[in-house]
Amino acid sequence: MPGLLLLAAALLSSWAQLPAEASSWWSLAMNPVQRPEMFIIGAQPVCSQLPGLSPGQRKLCQLYQEHMAYIGEGAKMGIKECQHQFRQRRWNCSTVDDASVFGRVMQIGSRETAFTYAVSAAGVVNAISRACREGELSTCGCSRTARPKDLPRDWLWGGCGDNVEYGYRFAKEFVDAREREKNFAKGSEEQGRVLMNLQNNEAGRRAVYKMADVACKCHGVSGSCSLKTCWLQLAEFRKVGDQLKEKYDSAAAMRITRKGKLELVNSRFNQPTPEDLVYVDPSPDYCLRNETTGSLGTQGRLCNKTSEGMDGCELMCCGRGYDQFKSVQVERCHCKFHWCCFVKCRKCTEVVDQHVCK
Repeated sequence: MPGLLLLAAALLSSWAQLPAEASSWWSLAMNPVQRPEMFIIGAQPVCSQLPGLSPGQRKLCQLYQEHMAYIGEGAKMGIKECQHQFRQRRWNCSTVDDASVFGRVMQIGSRETAFTYAVSAAGVVNAISRACREGELSTCGCSRTARPKDLPRDWLWGGCGDNVEYGYRFAKEFVDAREREKNFAKGSEEQGRVLMNLQNNEAGRRAVYKMADVACKCHGVSGSCSLKTCWLQLAEFRKVGDQLKEKYDSAAAMRITRKGKLELVNSRFNQPTPEDLVYVDPSPDYCLRNETTGSLGTQGRLCNKTSEGMDGCELMCCGRGYDQFKSVQVERCHCKFHWCCFVKCRKCTEVVDQHVCK
């Protein structure tokens, strides 16, 4: 036990030394937060030691310490989904080994940054909403959403639904706290970036909120469906990610006005709704490693020789060419079901050609 305490103290000390300006609450995804029942009596409060929290977020942490583990889970969910959605792009949502999580690339107000803010905010709504339903948080429980008007009268509305309302409200308060406590000159580029972040945070939260839907379970003798119980349920997070990726593809280029409002760069396009993503800076090409922009480049990335899309060698490698090598892949094959009740498979090996960017 003493060894465990020393390890925890060393870890917290290393977090505290990270530069505050580069850190983000996303770092909660990289370092699991202790559950409240694991806090040590007399130890320094966990909120003062967590990396990446703004003053406002730290205060919320003190009020809602039991929420912090789930905020970390939400951030982790958002990062994982970001990496899935961009797995075949030049920028693939790579993380770096410090409290900024994504490195300097997030200092650019690009489409990629817009998506990252949106999907991580969505992850927090998702994680908190589910934690409420599962009874993990003392300040919330099952959803109290009113019965849908189009639900058949003989179906029961109850069960224990995901508390999306609470998840949305808490995520808005926590995630937006960092932006709302900043005080930049009206019409400045810095203020434009704050408004961009707030817009994208909201788009992420709304995606989860609006995609939650009614789920039902049948009851009855011998599997009949004579009675149904229904409740509100979160959509699969992959579907949320898919929708936000579509919003990324149609994101609106904005600029800050002297009055401190965001306006479209091209007025011929439709004004973005609260569910749309916006950006204020063009994206770097992410082709080469660049310490200034934080781009990691695409050298060494796998590419698809036969594809003409973004995952194809021509686009992924930015015209630099690619190297070819052979690798051995082992897969399960010739699977057979045996009575009763297991599946037996063989292992098959295959030599495949792979290509990596120069």
